Amino acid sequence: MKTPHDVVLIPGDGIGPEIAEATLAILEAAGAPIRWRECLGGVTAMETVGEPLPQATLEAIEATGVALKGPLTTPIGSGFRSVNVALRKHFDLYANVRPAVTLLPAARYPDVDLVIVRENTEGLYAGIEHFIGMENDPRAVAESVMLITRYGSRRIVRFAFEYALAHGRRLVTLVHKANILKYTQGLFLEVGRNVAAEYEGRVEFDEKIVDATAMQLALDPYRFDVIVTENMFGDILSDQVAGLIGGLGFAPGANLGERAAIFEAVHGSAPDIAGQGIANPTSLLLAGCLLLDHLEEREAAARIRAALHRTLQEGAGYTPDLGGSAGTAEFAAAVIERLDAAGE
Repeated sequence: MKTPHDVVLIPGDGIGPEIAEATLAILEAAGAPIRWRECLGGVTAMETVGEPLPQATLEAIEATGVALKGPLTTPIGSGFRSVNVALRKHFDLYANVRPAVTLLPAARYPDVDLVIVRENTEGLYAGIEHFIGMENDPRAVAESVMLITRYGSRRIVRFAFEYALAHGRRLVTLVHKANILKYTQGLFLEVGRNVAAEYEGRVEFDEKIVDATAMQLALDPYRFDVIVTENMFGDILSDQVAGLIGGLGFAPGANLGERAAIFEAVHGSAPDIAGQGIANPTSLLLAGCLLLDHLEEREAAARIRAALHRTLQEGAGYTPDLGGSAGTAEFAAAVIERLDAAGE
């Protein structure tokens, strides 16, 4: 028997506990050797211990180096711009990886298979902003600084190329706005070109302006393979790409750094349906598969993906967001049934 991996579980807020329960049931059925350490975050943590990101949660992630996280709601007035951003900054999770793969048979774009690699710590999300007073108005002007460093640019572009090599990808497209933002985006593009030269002959390289990229993703997403970009552009484009395959309910995310890796559902906590047992757990389940890949439990991850694909292709266990009437637990049972069938 394999020694189990210690992994932090943050069920999250709203529908988080429901989709976490379903995801864990499927991972267990697949034989994933994981010992879970449940921790608090978001509104649930605020209501329980008085802070949205408890020290105990941070220490648990420090100890295990890996976590699976449901959707978190940032409490209003908590002092955090975002609990998710706080986690990324605390652990320097500089690479956000968002795969997009078509799973639904009726998806607008069949056979999409591309990846957004987003720089996760710099850009406008560095949070360097302030007001400037003028004419007796202390908040007359709001100013934000887009922070782009040579170091941060180099490591995220190199990450994208190494990801491409490790996953058999053919093309890395660097997305920027250097035609307008000559210094910040210009530095990102300059560094990207330099790094790309190191991989010449192994991975193809392309560069595109962000607005043209958004248009071309809508017209022909198949021209892209791996997209690497800075923080805000990555945030926007990753949601657009999720829309190509059916929405955020089918989009997992991985936040990766040297000290830790946190895998997450990228959709919201959906408080309007919380507690009803009807939420679709696909995003968190796919995040769980990314977690298994990271732990080198690839066989279990592959079995789960195959069973999930069969479930969705056959229209089994569809939750209301997919046009069905099944609940979260029924969806999980449908995946487990096909998981068992695949293992026979």
